[in-house]
Amino acid sequence: MPIHDLKDQIARLPEQPGVYLWRNAAGDTIYVGKARALRDRVRSYLGAAGTSPRHDALLDEIASVEVIVTDSVMEALALENNLIKQRRPRYNILLRDDKNYPYLRLTTSEAFPRVLVARHVERDGDFYAGPFLPARLGRRTMGLAHRLFGIRSCNEVITGQRGRPCLEYDIKRCIAPCVAEICDRERYGAAVAGTKLLLEGRTGELADTLRGRMAAAADAERYEEAAQLRDALRTVQVLRDRQQKVATPGFGDRDVFGLKVGPSGGALQVFAMRGGRIVERMELGTEPGAVAPRDADVLQASLPQFYLDRVPPAEIHLPLDIEDAEAIEAWLSARAGRRVRLVVPQRGDKRALVELATRNAELSYRTRFNEMTAAHFDALETLRATLGLPSVPRRIECFDISTIQGSETVASVVVCEDGRMKKSEYRKFRIKGLQASGSRLQADDFAAMREVVQRRYRTVLEAGGPFPDLLLIDGGKGQLAAAYDGLESIGLENLVAVGLAKREELLVTRDRHDPVALAEHDPALLLLERIRDEAHRFALTFHRRARAMRDLRSEIDAVPGIGPRRRKALLTAFGSVAGVRRATREELDAVVGPKAAAAVIDYFAESG
Repeated sequence: MPIHDLKDQIARLPEQPGVYLWRNAAGDTIYVGKARALRDRVRSYLGAAGTSPRHDALLDEIASVEVIVTDSVMEALALENNLIKQRRPRYNILLRDDKNYPYLRLTTSEAFPRVLVARHVERDGDFYAGPFLPARLGRRTMGLAHRLFGIRSCNEVITGQRGRPCLEYDIKRCIAPCVAEICDRERYGAAVAGTKLLLEGRTGELADTLRGRMAAAADAERYEEAAQLRDALRTVQVLRDRQQKVATPGFGDRDVFGLKVGPSGGALQVFAMRGGRIVERMELGTEPGAVAPRDADVLQASLPQFYLDRVPPAEIHLPLDIEDAEAIEAWLSARAGRRVRLVVPQRGDKRALVELATRNAELSYRTRFNEMTAAHFDALETLRATLGLPSVPRRIECFDISTIQGSETVASVVVCEDGRMKKSEYRKFRIKGLQASGSRLQADDFAAMREVVQRRYRTVLEAGGPFPDLLLIDGGKGQLAAAYDGLESIGLENLVAVGLAKREELLVTRDRHDPVALAEHDPALLLLERIRDEAHRFALTFHRRARAMRDLRSEIDAVPGIGPRRRKALLTAFGSVAGVRRATREELDAVVGPKAAAAVIDYFAESG
């Protein structure tokens, strides 16, 4: 694997905490990791081949390594998280939320804050609450903030100098901070504080605050304000009574994680408990293709990402232990400005809540990846309609040729069924049909494509199937024509093939003069690109192996009767192939015997 070319560089790395970045041949960052001792951690990758297909794919793509030394593991954790968010390496565990539920943003960076709907959390100094599931709950909560506290909804610059309030004040949805005589900064600040308690789900504390303000307004004979606070108090009490019944007063503020990891990816469920009640439930999944051999690795990578834009509570309950728990606790505590503990409950109500979150994560996993399968079928249906196929192309086989200046030409075939790659049915071929050109042998890409298609489907024909619904050829019209030549030579011209040109990502067909262009983010095109890239990766890996085997072969291997043992004896005795060529018959007899010595003399005499 290419990573072994970096062995000397890895041996010189420092034994200090830090972050390492694996890069591919194009210079793109494909994985970011942290380490207590950089040299030991990076060196462990040298023996990681065969751990999993995803690990092997990462190792095949590595071309260089970069390290950044830090003063502590905690600093390495923070740097790793920032680099992952900034560069989004394809092999790191990245959280995503396909449903993109909304947040509510309280613009505390403004003098007179508003409540807005936001799709993403930004680090802009404002307060964010959510995400809200379902989405309509977010808008209802925002409407409640307007009715209860009179938070403004306009975009007006507030100076307090407006002559009269707008209609929102008349219908009791705004307390009119634009008119200083009606609402001063202090009163609006109290409304903002109440809104923040509402958004945080701290309804008990909010009710106590409203009750105190109502009594103070009544004592001061501000009866209209007291009546408004009374109505708000009743609404908050009803809201509190309707909250989820999963509650234990002693639990206080904490987050509870549930996790399910499977072959397709991972799903997380996070229950946010505030004041002993579950006030939010967040559903997240991992991006496909990440390198994570254990559940603990997924959980450990997810924690920093989840709390990058959130303030962690005092306790976080996890379903299992993770490495570097102390460093993550220190990082979370620094973000929160107080002590944050990671706890793995073993029994009782706390463990039961973790198991409840885990059951929800298992349900989320099944739902999420079933939805992904449905998306694959949508992409296949688009292909059927675009290419005019008689049925949905459930089985797609893709061909790719790999060569360097005609040397060690190889080919690969990968199989995709129902949008999922079937690695057990991948096949690789050494191209045999070489043509002489002067004194050199060179392979033609078109001839290679014709040969591999012919060999592949001659075998399938003899076995009686299965036949593909669609052949995907990595290339343009020339490669596509060669593939059809191979099919026609064995009587399978009825199979449908399509070429995918790399630069423009256009679909080339035999029956259409102009190529077919799909939208850049069309699921059908993305599926074909994924299959094509997998075929290219598989062919490239085999080609590298073939070149390595060629480089290890000796000319002596071509001598009849000389096997590995005698080859080793000859090279040990004479130092090189040139030394063997110069040796006399008597010298060769002494090493390998008279019969083998005669074969060596005859071989080199014929080859000149």
